Amino acid sequence: MTLLPATDARSNRLLAMLPAADWQRWQPLLEAVDLPVGRVLTEAGMATTHAYFPATAVVSLMYLTEQGASTQIGMVGNEGMVGLALVMGGGSTSSRAVVTSPGSGFRLPAGALVAAFNQSPVVAHLLLRYAQAMITQLAQTAVCNRHHALDQQLCRWLLQTLDRVPGHEVTATHEAIGQMLGVRREGVTEAARKLQAAGLVRYARGRITVLDRAGLQQRSCECYAVVQKECDRLLRLPGF
Repeated sequence: MTLLPATDARSNRLLAMLPAADWQRWQPLLEAVDLPVGRVLTEAGMATTHAYFPATAVVSLMYLTEQGASTQIGMVGNEGMVGLALVMGGGSTSSRAVVTSPGSGFRLPAGALVAAFNQSPVVAHLLLRYAQAMITQLAQTAVCNRHHALDQQLCRWLLQTLDRVPGHEVTATHEAIGQMLGVRREGVTEAARKLQAAGLVRYARGRITVLDRAGLQQRSCECYAVVQKECDRLLRLPGF
């Protein structure tokens, strides 16, 4: 186990918002972990053993159908955590949490998170506010996938990913993006071609470089702004 200095907490928003007393209790139990692409952190229907707090990695919450199709229903980066089921009383979820953008993060044993939630009103309040932010994201993603054009969905996905990675580049193939959006690869290719022709992005060999973020936001539907605003409102509270 790698122990983390207190300054490392600032790389994840939830850990950065922990009061000093709670951080001192968590710090010896937190383990720094590498999160490579494809690593499954939690599996659908399986007991959750750890809570994960991404620092530079991005984790997708994926729902898999019985026919093998998949769709991303949520995204977690340095603003949050994977493992909310632990404090919501379920212990497991119907979705899979898989790393889709490589990086690093921290993990905390399930028992330690549950104990902190039960013993610290401040921690409980913080995690419940994050749960509300995540519910907003899940609901808005469902609305977006049902009602908005594919190029708008792609803009929203790129902006959400960009918020959670360093720099202006997103690493993902059209096939991988298609799996996350629940659409065919050809549709993603056509949507990406439109964005590239408009000078908003540059795509080459599985790397998408965002050239005009403001333009991307203008082209996106309202879903990105709704989720971002709610996350900022809930996780920027007086006293944290």
